[in-house]
Amino acid sequence: MAHLCFQVLSTSFFTPKPQIPVLLSPGAACIKSIHQYRYLYLKAMQDDKFSTPPCDESKVRVPHVLTVAGSDSGGGAGIQADIKACAARGVYCSTVITAVTAQNTVGVQGVNIVPEDFVAEQLRSVLSDMPPNVVKTGMLPSTGIVKTLCQSLKEFPVQALVVDPVMVSTSGHTLAGPSILDSFREELLPMADIVTPNLKEASALLGGVPLETIADMRSAAKAIHDIGPRNVLVKGGDLPASLDAVDVFYDGNDFYEFRSSRIMTPNTHGTGCTLASTVAAELAKGSQMLSAVKVAKRYVEAVLSYSKNIAIGGGCQGPMDHLLKLKSNVERRPFDPCDLFLYAVTDSRMNKKWGRSIVDAVKAAIEGGASIIQLREKEVDTGDFLEAAKACLKICRVHGVPLLINDRIDVALASDADGVHIGQSDMPAHVARALLGPDKIIGVSCKTPEHAQQAWVDGADYIGSGGVYPTNTKENNKTIGLDGLKTVCVSSKLPVVAIGGIGMSNAQAVMRLGVPNLKGVAVVSALFDRECVTTETRKLLEVLKESTKIAN
Repeated sequence: MAHLCFQVLSTSFFTPKPQIPVLLSPGAACIKSIHQYRYLYLKAMQDDKFSTPPCDESKVRVPHVLTVAGSDSGGGAGIQADIKACAARGVYCSTVITAVTAQNTVGVQGVNIVPEDFVAEQLRSVLSDMPPNVVKTGMLPSTGIVKTLCQSLKEFPVQALVVDPVMVSTSGHTLAGPSILDSFREELLPMADIVTPNLKEASALLGGVPLETIADMRSAAKAIHDIGPRNVLVKGGDLPASLDAVDVFYDGNDFYEFRSSRIMTPNTHGTGCTLASTVAAELAKGSQMLSAVKVAKRYVEAVLSYSKNIAIGGGCQGPMDHLLKLKSNVERRPFDPCDLFLYAVTDSRMNKKWGRSIVDAVKAAIEGGASIIQLREKEVDTGDFLEAAKACLKICRVHGVPLLINDRIDVALASDADGVHIGQSDMPAHVARALLGPDKIIGVSCKTPEHAQQAWVDGADYIGSGGVYPTNTKENNKTIGLDGLKTVCVSSKLPVVAIGGIGMSNAQAVMRLGVPNLKGVAVVSALFDRECVTTETRKLLEVLKESTKIAN
């Protein structure tokens, strides 16, 4: 996939396309006063000229977008897409619903418009109590709703207004008639900080003029800007003559072209809503307009690429996966304590000694029967480590073996590994959980019952207890012996894997302790400081199986 690029074009090179009408409205004359009013209001808020309740300084203010749009029962566009896009960008999203639609991947079967007075009630409810940073609009199905929104924004100004002029669904269903277009031009657009029409919407706003080239898009962007919005983004995803997806941005002075590879996929439902919501989210976080548009364009491209092969519904236009999780959930199975049975921990010094790469070592251990892999690589550069982790993950996925990263949460996140293992001197488990989310595996090294209890409280999935025996992989590592291991196991509410100095000669003694939550052994030298990793793994696996039979 080609990287997204953009290009600034000086206005001196702009040649207006003849016969594109500039439909100035009476409201355009008030643009300056509207924006001045908003500025003065927000400045007064910052200067504490308005009385506000006392604020708890310990609370964190979260960027907030209010979306005013229609509900999509299929979940791909409208309010649903807005919420998902904002969540993916780390922004809170509140909602005002203007219409309820019955739609799926086939098309729109029905639209039920919410009464204007109830839209007004929703707006007042949100704006009066939890003022958003940015308001983003989608489907506004009546002139009365447009007027209600504009009046509400005059009463409760916000930092920015993002207008996605939804008029026709991608399946061809008309969602806004001619009278609503007049309301857009006369009232809404003059208040907007950015408007994001696609080719059909831009054409409709300009009286039906066809847009077939990038030059047409630039002309349309300037003509729409003349109506009143501060910035215009004309989206060219449907431009027939372009091999790339090209969007044209105009800020009143310069033109910018955003280009990205055209991704061939039927899963494009909600792209317009998603892009506008992402712009709103980035503005709410404090980004400048051009930067917000660049991020939004890249995000939509990434989501389209990720979602191109997912199958939801039987129609010709499917939804996207905004959180980039659906395919991962299919590939990643839940953590099973039995995965701890033969826990292989790699070591960069041993790999170097035997002339093996990390990937070769992992592949050999899995072929020998390792049930879980931990990459413990202390002497590898971060970039090389990340690339190796990604390669190892592919191998582990094929065999259904979880892959964990020792200590390096950054590498675990970037590689999408199954989780991390952390020590007592590393990041606390509850912080790791907050960063990794609820689905990833977190293991914690523990030597005492108190450590085990804290791991449980902090949300770990298992503990590694030891060192049971002396080991040459960690200096000055205090051993706890079999008695210490048993004490930790008895007090632990989590499954336990024994760690430290375990090999062929003592693995049976460990597994015969007779405590039910001891699920396996973690080994380093016994596997990786050997000429043939696969052979040694198979041998140790047989020893562990035999000890389990004896224990039972």
